[in-house]
Amino acid sequence: MLRYALLRTLSILPTLLGVTLAVFLLIRLIPGTIVDQMIGTEGSYSEETVRALRAFFGLDVPIHIQYGRWLSSVVRGDLGTSWRTGIPVLQMIRSQFTVTAELTLGAMLVACAFGIPLGILSARRENTILDHVARVVSLFSLSIPVFWQATMLILALSLWFQWAPAVAFVSPWTDLRANLAIMALPSLALGTAVAAVFMRMTRSSLLEVMREHYIRTARAKGVSERAIVWVHAMRNSLIPLITVAGVQMGYLLGGAIVTEEVFTLPGVGRLILWAVFQRDYPLVQGTILFISVLFMLVNLIVDLAYALIDPRIRYG
Repeated sequence: MLRYALLRTLSILPTLLGVTLAVFLLIRLIPGTIVDQMIGTEGSYSEETVRALRAFFGLDVPIHIQYGRWLSSVVRGDLGTSWRTGIPVLQMIRSQFTVTAELTLGAMLVACAFGIPLGILSARRENTILDHVARVVSLFSLSIPVFWQATMLILALSLWFQWAPAVAFVSPWTDLRANLAIMALPSLALGTAVAAVFMRMTRSSLLEVMREHYIRTARAKGVSERAIVWVHAMRNSLIPLITVAGVQMGYLLGGAIVTEEVFTLPGVGRLILWAVFQRDYPLVQGTILFISVLFMLVNLIVDLAYALIDPRIRYG
């Protein structure tokens, strides 16, 4: 197990290198740099001033040298300093990541609370009206964009109940009740699509396990249907669900960008959007790299959790 964990961790490094290269190049495909923005918004500058600004931001050297400098800083644990604020990127991420983490956790709780029970119920009532309705609802939920659903939720609550989510974010350490009231609607909007994925995966995985020979043997021995589902079948059907949950964590972190913007939450998602608009390359690169590392670590934990769920799995 230790050897597998070490090899799996080392396999992340080439992926991270590819992520750094992709992020570095893609952000530079956006027309205009921070120097162009400064010239466009703050008046005209002389050629000497433009060259001085490009040299100040390190944009006067070839792109491969820029990448090498940034990569060497990342290896040393330095994600750079924001060009717009002058604050270290890691410090800005830490100050706003708690909001994104809370939103992601809340969305995952919504997905588990609705998706898994509905999947189990749909599998136990296969080919009934309840099963068909659950599958149609899950397909409908998967088809709705997060930003549209979030907007419609705000509109419906404001029109029907004369209530709208608060604009100013409140930390859970300051006022837990107010924080939960603020985060409930974004978590619901973001977690609905993931709940549909969980529902469909739980249903298909549980149906496959329920057709195994040992389930028929348990029924022949007189084991209750509830015990068959929860004791014998559910545990063996968890591995595909956990795999999907690890992938969906990345979806939630990505979907948080849109959700935070709609609900004006001061999280990492809005930070990335602001950095892209401002052409703040170090902040964009550092934030996306930070999220990528988190996503890879989540999937590593998922891989290692397989042996805890299914004792038959052994790592060489």
